[in-house]
Amino acid sequence: MRRKISEDQAFLTLWLLPGPSNFILKSFEGWKMGEHVDNSWNLLMQQVEQIFRFLSEPIFQLSDAKISVISVLVSIFVILISIRLAQMIGRFVNNSLHRRGVDSGVRDSIEKFVRYGLIALGIMFSLDNLGISFNSLAALGAVLMVGVGFGLQNITQNFISGIILLIERPVKVGDIVQVGHSEGKIIDIRVRATLIQTRDDITIIVPNSKFVSEEVVNDSYTGEKIRQHVSVGVAYGSDVQKVIRILKEVVEAHPKVLQDPKPMVLFQDFGDSSLDFDLRFWGTDIWGKDITASDIRTEIDRRFREEGVEIPFPQRDVHFKNALITTSKSQPPLSERI
Repeated sequence: MRRKISEDQAFLTLWLLPGPSNFILKSFEGWKMGEHVDNSWNLLMQQVEQIFRFLSEPIFQLSDAKISVISVLVSIFVILISIRLAQMIGRFVNNSLHRRGVDSGVRDSIEKFVRYGLIALGIMFSLDNLGISFNSLAALGAVLMVGVGFGLQNITQNFISGIILLIERPVKVGDIVQVGHSEGKIIDIRVRATLIQTRDDITIIVPNSKFVSEEVVNDSYTGEKIRQHVSVGVAYGSDVQKVIRILKEVVEAHPKVLQDPKPMVLFQDFGDSSLDFDLRFWGTDIWGKDITASDIRTEIDRRFREEGVEIPFPQRDVHFKNALITTSKSQPPLSERI
């Protein structure tokens, strides 16, 4: 009667045999390990195939398009990749234009258009991956137009105004503007709003529609210089020519004042208590124009003290004519009350 020897028993027998059996044992170990790896790999592939089949099953149907979990994940991945690529390509375009000496406002506008275009393409590809056709988008657009008419009017208006700002460029990044009660430097023009940084380092978010529909004061529109005024009054009896000479010397010595066009000093008016002068000049620092004016006023005060020119206090002469003091019967005279 023959006994059936198991693989484990055969393995133990070969392990105990000396000499040539070691070669047979090593070959048997390799064969057994390879068979185990093949079985594990096949099991893993079966599990992956089951997971993929589960994720590919439609979870809902939109018109003729069957939406599954894997199609949604692929679409999200495509959108994220398109956003990342849009940022990288946008920076590349901006740097290339900067090396060619293109204006910063033009560079920013082109960079934003490139970004928005690539992101829009990514969204279109992701929708196509979901099986959503442009006919379905047209129907969805009709529904959105109704929503725009009721609740999204301001958002749409700001979006279109942002596109107008990027194309027409009445303002650009770096300009110093005043919109309503907000004044500062533009640091970014976005799809819905524009960011303005004030001189107090406060960021104000201004809707783009305000730049299109309201009055905007742009100090930087014509260039990097600005006309400034400093008014000063001196006492009656002062030497007018001496005052004009001092004012010109002070303003021409300031490093942030342009010499062409030349500064001007105008004898503006005979005031109530002073002779009024207006000092006009072109400054090169638009952002720090208040500091420039303060420096000039400080130097004017110092020079007036040195030259003996008086800056008067406001004063009025009051004359009483035929003043009568009357007292009532119920009150004592004024001298007794004092």
